[in-house]
Amino acid sequence: MKRFVSLWILIAILGPMFVLGAFAQDELRIWKEFVAALKKGEIAEDRIRPYYENLKQPVLDMLNKMRGMANWKEFEARPEVFPVENKVHFLIPLTFQNSRTTYCFTFLREGQNWYFVQPETILVRMDKISSLPASTFPDTTEETKAWLREEIRVSKDVRLFNFLAQEKGKDFAFDWFCDGYGYFLAARVHVPFLPDQKAFILYLCWEQANLRGQKVTLEKLEDNEAVVRLQPFYFLLYEATGHLKPQISLEDYRKIFERIWQDRAEKAGWDLDITYEKYDCIFKFLKHKGKADIF
Repeated sequence: MKRFVSLWILIAILGPMFVLGAFAQDELRIWKEFVAALKKGEIAEDRIRPYYENLKQPVLDMLNKMRGMANWKEFEARPEVFPVENKVHFLIPLTFQNSRTTYCFTFLREGQNWYFVQPETILVRMDKISSLPASTFPDTTEETKAWLREEIRVSKDVRLFNFLAQEKGKDFAFDWFCDGYGYFLAARVHVPFLPDQKAFILYLCWEQANLRGQKVTLEKLEDNEAVVRLQPFYFLLYEATGHLKPQISLEDYRKIFERIWQDRAEKAGWDLDITYEKYDCIFKFLKHKGKADIF
């Protein structure tokens, strides 16, 4: 009788563990099937269900890009698994272009079927939050936060540009983002230790590096010429995110950027030539032959 009771106690204790183990195995089945399909290039549009329908093609493009650069041994490692309602998230570190990052792959489950939702690299580990009440929260790197701030800002700007272009025309929409007078004023009041036009160049470097978190190199600063090398998140965002390409062409996206900086340079008394080296923007400033709009 004692053995009989002990057996049922053992079942009561271990039963849920077996159930959880079965669920874990089913989740890992999803991951293994996904990796196999990705490796063979067999993930079609009907296996993708992003959060928004217009992201389907960008998500598929991201997966195809990953497939071309994947280290498949990394994909064979056991991921962290987070089931949440009808979704399951897999966290796994992967290396692309010599950069190792933890990716979150999200799937939608419907019975035995799975559908891919989205890959993501920016994770806020709120699963590690302390007990309540809490006044501190898990954080991420300063670079990641700068990227997120820029992504939020640029996403709003693109939506506004599309609205204004539809209502007022593209010329009006491009002009809306020009803030040259205000930007030059900020340079003059925040960097009062130098002539106005040099102050503009140095303020540009400080603002982009310290407020925006961009990579900036001041290569030359003279009375009549200055060169700044900038690697803005702006163009990296267009390549890395899935939501911008469906909303705006690269031509218009680039034109917004150039219109803003041309206006800023002009209001500060500089002529600006912008060239590109992959994701680097080289700003070459030459002093106006006339006078700047300053007092």
